[in-house]
Amino acid sequence: MFRRARLALLAAGVALGMTVTGAAGAAGASSSAAAAASFPNVVVPVPVSETANGSTFTLASAATLTADDANVGGYLAGILRASTGYALPLTVGAAAPGTIALSLSGAPATVGAEGYQLTIKASSVLLQANSAAGLFHGVQTLLQLLPAQVMSPAKVTSVAWKATGGTILDYPRFGYRGAMLDVARHFFTVAQVEHYIDELSLYKVNYLHLHLSDDQGWRIAINSWPNLATTGGSTEVGGGAGGYYTQADYTTIVNYAASHYMTLVPEIDTPGHTNAALASYAALNCNGVAPPLYTGTDVGFSSLCVSLPLTYTFLDQVVGELAALTPGPYIHIGGDEASSTSQSDYTSFITKAQQIVGNHGKAVMGWHNIAAATLAPSTLAQFWDTTKSNSALAAAAAKGTKIVMSPANHAYLDMKYTKKTTLGQNWAGYVDVNAAYGWDPGNYLSGVSASAIAGVEAPLWSETLVTSANIDYMAFPRLPALMELGWSPESTHNQTSFDARLGAQGPRWHAMGVDYYKSTQVKWPSGS
Repeated sequence: MFRRARLALLAAGVALGMTVTGAAGAAGASSSAAAAASFPNVVVPVPVSETANGSTFTLASAATLTADDANVGGYLAGILRASTGYALPLTVGAAAPGTIALSLSGAPATVGAEGYQLTIKASSVLLQANSAAGLFHGVQTLLQLLPAQVMSPAKVTSVAWKATGGTILDYPRFGYRGAMLDVARHFFTVAQVEHYIDELSLYKVNYLHLHLSDDQGWRIAINSWPNLATTGGSTEVGGGAGGYYTQADYTTIVNYAASHYMTLVPEIDTPGHTNAALASYAALNCNGVAPPLYTGTDVGFSSLCVSLPLTYTFLDQVVGELAALTPGPYIHIGGDEASSTSQSDYTSFITKAQQIVGNHGKAVMGWHNIAAATLAPSTLAQFWDTTKSNSALAAAAAKGTKIVMSPANHAYLDMKYTKKTTLGQNWAGYVDVNAAYGWDPGNYLSGVSASAIAGVEAPLWSETLVTSANIDYMAFPRLPALMELGWSPESTHNQTSFDARLGAQGPRWHAMGVDYYKSTQVKWPSGS
């Protein structure tokens, strides 16, 4: 259930009086009535189709709410009650629909498992989907169509709670729309991760990838190897106190993500990026000597001992405990920047790691470097490079490997916006809003067809990030840009339309208290 304490961290929907100018708006304006009263150009990601009907819905104090799913109904009720001050009684599974009705019947089959149909009339709102996830995504669209103060944690009396009438039909382009948070370089608490989940859910993210281990820190308690957390988790970049999640903490994050219809993907980076583990157990090192803990930012110097049988006992036990705690299908094994591992050792390790993960009932996810080995049919490769070609990955895709797209020069949220940005890095270049939006995940890698693309992920590495405010500044406004690429049809991608809709998100973030980057490529409303 949505936590009331999180309301202060969420944003408001915005109702600016702009008309749709992008391809999606053109598709919806097929009648004179629609032309006379278009949907406001505010929704991100842009829906598949929008058709205005000329009416306006006003949420009144006597309004009621019905829902076929208690979690989604409770989520929406909690937000609306706080901002409007209305009682908004919620009935779950009612035969008669309320003023706002969330229904698990009647949605077109074409919207699939995550899509929805939203019908707004003068006196009622009907949201239909084939699953609770679809209802949840539809709720985010409805909230964006209401005034900006709709998700205020305090009652607002100066607003008329209106939304433009019409029908929205919507469903995702890709099944994987992820965001990664690096908790290894700097540790972030359970509450901070939940804060990020709250924000991600506003833009239809459905996978949360946690980078749980690296040279600088190990962040998950493993009962069979306790020093990983107590020793390996005792520091971070710059020499801070670090920290780690107990298994109960991790389960809390898994469940909170699930309540927002996100699947958790845990990453244990191997065979490189492993200094925290090697420092925790001398026996994991080929020479039997533990290196000192590391607080710098260089990469490529560490490696598990591939020839050591204990390495695979270690991996089996770590993966086994993590798999038992993780309902989702994937365990991410890393695999990038393994410069201290020979090529033959690397491919041998990846082959064995896939077998170990498979033995625990999970599929492997790994950075695209794993394509140097023969990949199992279920393995998911994540592309992170700045090039537009990778022959090994293209060959793997031709054999059935699916790819999640995260090219660093477009999708890495830790890249600086400009030379003046104080946070982040610039090894992949400077990534402002238009660079984040201006590419097509389905037509990016040469020799890789759109059918091989599983989706998009926005990684956020934390070498320079210490606070939730740092996370917010680097994620917004680029995270919504990447999620539109993952959700909306390629035919709707239009930079001019997107920049207008992105600007309309500014008042939402202002209401949330998000200190987002005010890119000069976007016109932001005054006061936001």
